Amino acid sequence: MEPATVAFIGLGVMGYPMAGHLHRAGHKVQVYNRTAAKAKEFVAAHPGAQWFSTPHEAAVGAQFIFSCVGNDDDLRAVTIGEAGAFAGMSAGAIFVDHTTASAQVARALHAAAAKRGLGFIDAPISGGQAGAEKGVLTVMCGGDPAIFAKAEPIIACYARACRLMGPPGAGQLTKMVNQIAIAGLIQSLAEALHFAGAAGLDAENVIDLLKNGAAQSWQMENRTKTMVAGEFDFGFAVEWMRKDLAICLAEARRNGARLPVAALVDQFYAEVEKMGGRRWDTSSLIARLER
Repeated sequence: MEPATVAFIGLGVMGYPMAGHLHRAGHKVQVYNRTAAKAKEFVAAHPGAQWFSTPHEAAVGAQFIFSCVGNDDDLRAVTIGEAGAFAGMSAGAIFVDHTTASAQVARALHAAAAKRGLGFIDAPISGGQAGAEKGVLTVMCGGDPAIFAKAEPIIACYARACRLMGPPGAGQLTKMVNQIAIAGLIQSLAEALHFAGAAGLDAENVIDLLKNGAAQSWQMENRTKTMVAGEFDFGFAVEWMRKDLAICLAEARRNGARLPVAALVDQFYAEVEKMGGRRWDTSSLIARLER
C-alpha cells in the first residue's frame, strides 16, 4: 500500500521494534513514549521519524495510530485521557491497540472512537520480544470488518499472522485463550523437567528426543535449556503474566468459565514473585520446584 503517516504510542520492548518495522516499510512515523528519552532514542535511530510530548500531538495528521502500553488504565490515559490521542485524530483515522487489556475496555474505547468518527481495533499480540524484533508476531483482532481491512496491510509490517476474530473485544478474548494455554503448558513443562532431574535423567537429552513427538511445543523448543540452567532473564516477565492472568480470571468470573489450572498457576507465580522473581521470565515456574 501507499506510505501512510502513522503514530506509535508506547516504545517498550515490543513497541520499539514494531514502530521500527513501520519506519523501514516507508511509513512516516510519529512516536510518543511516557519516558521521552526512549522516544528521542527512537528518532535518532530512525531518520525522518518525529517524537512528540503527548499522545494527542503524536496522533495529529496520522491515518493510523498504534499503541502498546501496560494495562487498561494506561490505555485509557493515552486515548481518552487528558492529552489523549483520540482528541488529536482526524475523522476516519484508525486506532489499533496492541496492549493486552480487558475486553471491557476494548468495547468502551470502540464506542468512544465511533462517536468521534474514528475506527478502533483491539489487536493484542503474541510472539514475545523476539517476534517483535523479527516482525513475525501473531495479531488477534476485534472490531469492524471494514476498519480491519484498512488496518491489516499496515499491521502486516510486523506480523506473520493477523486475523479478525470477531466484534470489538474479540481480540482481547482470544489473547486470554492464549495466556491460559501458555500458563498450564509452562507449569507442565517445569514439572516434567523437574521430574527428569529427580529421576536421574539428562533433561536436555530427554527434551531433545521428546520435541519430535506429541509433547512438542514452542515453549519446549525455546525455553527448556534456560529452564534447566536456571536462567530466567529472557522473555515475558512474571509480573506481566500475572497481570494477564488476572484479566483472564476476571473475565471467567463474568462468563462462567472454570479455570482451575490458570488460577493455580497464578498462585505459583505469586510464590515466584516472593522469591524475588517479579521480573524473571515466565519459565521460572521451575524455580519454585527446585528451591
